[in-house]
Amino acid sequence: MPSAPPPGVPAPADGHLPRSALATLGRQPFGLYVHVPYCTVRCGYCDFNTYTAEELGPGASRATYAESAIAEIRLARRVLGDVDLPVSTVFLGGGTPTLLPPADLASVLAATAAEFGLARDAEVTTESNPDSVTRWDLEELRSAGFTRISFGMQSAVPRVLATLDRTHDPLRVPAVVAWARSAGFEHVSLDLIYGTPGETVADWETSLDAALACRPDHVSAYALIVEDGTALARRVRRGELPAPDDDDLADKYVLADDRLVAAGLDWYEVSNWAQDEGARCRHNVHYWTGADWWGIGPGAHSHVGGVRWWNVRHPAAYADRLAAAASPAQAREVLTDEERRVERVLLEIRLASGLDAAVLDDAGRAAVGPLVDRELVVRQDGRLLLTRRGRLLADAVVRDLLP
Repeated sequence: MPSAPPPGVPAPADGHLPRSALATLGRQPFGLYVHVPYCTVRCGYCDFNTYTAEELGPGASRATYAESAIAEIRLARRVLGDVDLPVSTVFLGGGTPTLLPPADLASVLAATAAEFGLARDAEVTTESNPDSVTRWDLEELRSAGFTRISFGMQSAVPRVLATLDRTHDPLRVPAVVAWARSAGFEHVSLDLIYGTPGETVADWETSLDAALACRPDHVSAYALIVEDGTALARRVRRGELPAPDDDDLADKYVLADDRLVAAGLDWYEVSNWAQDEGARCRHNVHYWTGADWWGIGPGAHSHVGGVRWWNVRHPAAYADRLAAAASPAQAREVLTDEERRVERVLLEIRLASGLDAAVLDDAGRAAVGPLVDRELVVRQDGRLLLTRRGRLLADAVVRDLLP
């Protein structure tokens, strides 16, 4: 979760939702996100709500985290009522979820199934660092019902990993991918970062080649963003490291797209490529298309029927609220129709399926012609689709569509 939550109003102590939000339940997919906020070390570029052992302080324990998460799952069931609401996607993110024992992760999934039920074809994902799992961990997770795993590879070049404060040996990546396949995971994804200070084009080629040699069916490739307040931002500000260069980022994106497409992975969101529709991360697609989800864990965000809320950030405060039978939600906002329209434009234009042009207002529709002329978007069956050049300038396209 990003470091600064949006403004909002205090959330009710019992977590109840407006009738208008509950009235739409079941009309679209429902997912569960579980935030596991623990890391072995803090990466210098990361501004997510995560904690190392030294940062946790009193009152917070990894050993009891699963109990707190399960308590919130039960709270979610009470708040959402008795409507039939099988969970179609579960995503454990972090942090590093696999720092918890596989039995703890399995218990969280089992509680989800007991309270809500899982859809017959439910997608169940966990993130993992290559050095945070063993072969036996993966076998246990697969047996518990996990179907998809996403490994934080980031780079195959040791000095690039060192700049990012990543601790795994790049030679570990092919091993864990092979273990996941052997355990029976249906889908294996690798996460990459490009644009790290000091990373050359040759370094990026090395990382792409190494990732593709593992034969994942999904790859996410993200441009490095220097977030305010991070250790990396301080190093850049002091002149110890150069800031990412926009032209370099664009060149590396094009290189990634060329290599990934040639290997049979097609883009379906600006930063995500998959072997086929079945290999896409359905959980993230639900985010991008405005579906409903409940976020479990410290700092986790949720959205149900146009109401968005976020939990208290520290694991100790989170556990204390649940132990007192109170909601861990800190604040929330009820989105207006205009806010929901704006978010549709922001998110759906990034998808290969594009944006329904009817969502645009008059000013946005007036901007379409010039964007087509500049070869940033194309029109197709009433939808607007980004060209590859448009993907490179997606933020500028959004600014024109939302003047």
